[in-house]
Amino acid sequence: MRALKASVNFDALDILHREIHLHLDRLHLLAHQIEADGVDTAAQHEAGSIESFFSSHARKHHLEEETRVFPSLLASRNLDLVGTVHRLRQDHGWIEEDWLALAPQLRAMAMGSTWIDLAEFQHNAQVFIALCREHLAIEDTLVYPEAKARQPDARHAG
Repeated sequence: MRALKASVNFDALDILHREIHLHLDRLHLLAHQIEADGVDTAAQHEAGSIESFFSSHARKHHLEEETRVFPSLLASRNLDLVGTVHRLRQDHGWIEEDWLALAPQLRAMAMGSTWIDLAEFQHNAQVFIALCREHLAIEDTLVYPEAKARQPDARHAG
């Protein structure tokens, strides 16, 4: 097994995955709340909080995975693993594209704008949530365990 060149702080990555799951749950609840009650002050606040999280932390997280976690896995002789990592890299692009459709809607909601097409928002939120959850499941059950095993010192903190 080829080791990662530099130790990766998987504890921090795991914590961020939990935070992403939490924010995906919040987005799901927001979508249902808006469907039932419209965009009230609480929904505005929640939309702003969700948008802020995904526009900052989650984007940086993908960059860290691309530069620190994936490279050694792509050098593996396990073609299934390499294929999975290529798929996850492609997912990062799709997640970004989905986010570029959803983020302006959340920002507009947070600012009290009324131009948002709620059906389109519902669709965008569902697509984003589904892709993120599927992506995280693959990372958590296959890719992270494999990458952790490749750490030079077999520790999870960096």
